[in-house]
Amino acid sequence: MLRVGVYGGAFSPIHKGHVEAAKAFMRQMWLDVLFVIPTGLSPHKEMDNSASAEDRMEMCRLAFRDVEGVIVSDIEIKRDGKSYSIDTLRHMSCEDQRLFMLCGTDMMLTLGDWDDADEIFKLCYPVYIRREEDRALDAKIIEKNTEYFEKYGKYVIKLDSPVIDISSTELRAKMKNGEDVSAYVDAEVLRYIQEKGLYQ
Repeated sequence: MLRVGVYGGAFSPIHKGHVEAAKAFMRQMWLDVLFVIPTGLSPHKEMDNSASAEDRMEMCRLAFRDVEGVIVSDIEIKRDGKSYSIDTLRHMSCEDQRLFMLCGTDMMLTLGDWDDADEIFKLCYPVYIRREEDRALDAKIIEKNTEYFEKYGKYVIKLDSPVIDISSTELRAKMKNGEDVSAYVDAEVLRYIQEKGLYQ
């Protein structure tokens, strides 16, 4: 049984927090392969249009160029309309694969509201990683996980990984202000951003 990871997001821009999350995901879930999937059109949030889909794909390729077992996929970008996780999971589901899907805390807390949430829990093992240190969310996470287990028969698995408290939104704002983001963005990705004049 092949253990396959699915990690989607806007990745605009992809940063070191994303890469470290992906590595922890691969290591702790014993993944044979991880598909990093830049979103085409997000159903959950308004997309930032300062980088094209092609730019986001290339930044992902650069960020994961040295990480064995990662495939950067354009299946959601090529798909017409909004990028729903259930469509991606259906596309990737087969008898000889066990799917694991990574999300952040915000997505973990709303997973039950996603389109076809019951089928999402059937097709994959959802996994989440804390990208913030807000202890006020602890009780809410426990409450939601109890609800998911009662309703779908599965918990959302938590990754044990240090928090890199930075978001793509914050990085775009920093770059627009001319601030140094080299501590958070891979050197090759940053060079690409600068050469393309993105996020100015």
